[in-house]
Amino acid sequence: MSRIHACLIEALPEGEALRLDTNPVVALFHIGGEFYAINDRCSHGNASMSEGYLEDDATVECPLHAASFCLKTGKALCLPATTHLQTYPVTVADGSVFIDLPEER
Repeated sequence: MSRIHACLIEALPEGEALRLDTNPVVALFHIGGEFYAINDRCSHGNASMSEGYLEDDATVECPLHAASFCLKTGKALCLPATTHLQTYPVTVADGSVFIDLPEER
């Protein structure tokens, strides 16, 4: 795993998302005082999850297909998506948010 600096805590307000141009591309969400990182591409189609509709129950709905995913587990919660999204460990320290990503091969 490789730890990357995603942003300062204050750069991502509660209820917002941030797209990170990493490899893989990651969507970072701030909801309920927690930060969650998932793969930014909907598993059903080519849509950015960072542009999705964030819900208070830590789920996000795809902006194009209405598929819903759990931010905690990446689980696809409804059709048309049937494949889960990859989640990534998030650490908050010293006023910053960090994400652990797999090493590039």
